[in-house]
Amino acid sequence: MRIDPATGSIRQTLVASRVLGDEISVSPDHSTVYYAQRSGCDAEIKSISTGGGTPTSIAPGQLPAISPDGAKLAFARQPLLTPGCLPNQPNLASLFKVVIHTLPAGSETVLSVSPQVQSSGLFAPISHLSWEADNVRLAVSTTAVQDNEGWALSIVDTSAAPYYVRPGPGVTAVSVTGSPDAQGSYIREGIFLPNGNLFISRACCGGVPIHNTSRLMWEVTPSGAFVHQVAIGYPDLEHVSLAASATGRFLLYLAGSDLYVSENGKRPSKLASGMIAATWM
Repeated sequence: MRIDPATGSIRQTLVASRVLGDEISVSPDHSTVYYAQRSGCDAEIKSISTGGGTPTSIAPGQLPAISPDGAKLAFARQPLLTPGCLPNQPNLASLFKVVIHTLPAGSETVLSVSPQVQSSGLFAPISHLSWEADNVRLAVSTTAVQDNEGWALSIVDTSAAPYYVRPGPGVTAVSVTGSPDAQGSYIREGIFLPNGNLFISRACCGGVPIHNTSRLMWEVTPSGAFVHQVAIGYPDLEHVSLAASATGRFLLYLAGSDLYVSENGKRPSKLASGMIAATWM
């Protein structure tokens, strides 16, 4: 649905049900919304006009992210991590992929994990994707592998990288810096800003038993160096679905299901509730 950025009121409902959360994407010309829709244990990337109408199916996948030039759609192709949907096989690592889908032709480049990672049996679930302004680098957020460990934000050079996580060429990990406890903290999610920096959700701390003591919304450099604090979040809530407007003037994110908006990096204000994903149009 489209909501009023000033009041949070609903302007228009585009898709009424079964939309998957965390990531939706709008084309650079503001004409098309890309989203994922669930059917049982399957997920399909679809598009719909911002004016409404009949959705168009694009490909199996989830977490769509359109490139700034509108020529490429990145998305995750992976099992749904919900009860009853994980495939019944001993090693799932090879089932997790990032797909670069060209528009409108539909050719695909698939980034998987290295043989080393596959042989370990550990998989790296993808949780968010974000393009850099160069239409080449992709920020890939991955969630915990096991025991609340393994969270990562990686910068992937899609022109060179065969994999979406390390080890492998063309993939650089964004370091966790600052306090509290940089060693024990992790980046829950991150996106590129128009200026080339990153907007991240930083959490402390990893490991079990799970007990988060801080959630910080920061602007950092691609290497992870601190630039600016946008907000102090709620320790007991996930802070996800990060998005920036085309100029970077406005940022948004979800804290739980509440939508917060920040202007010019200032303290965010709550705009709406009951959300599973958000982005700018």
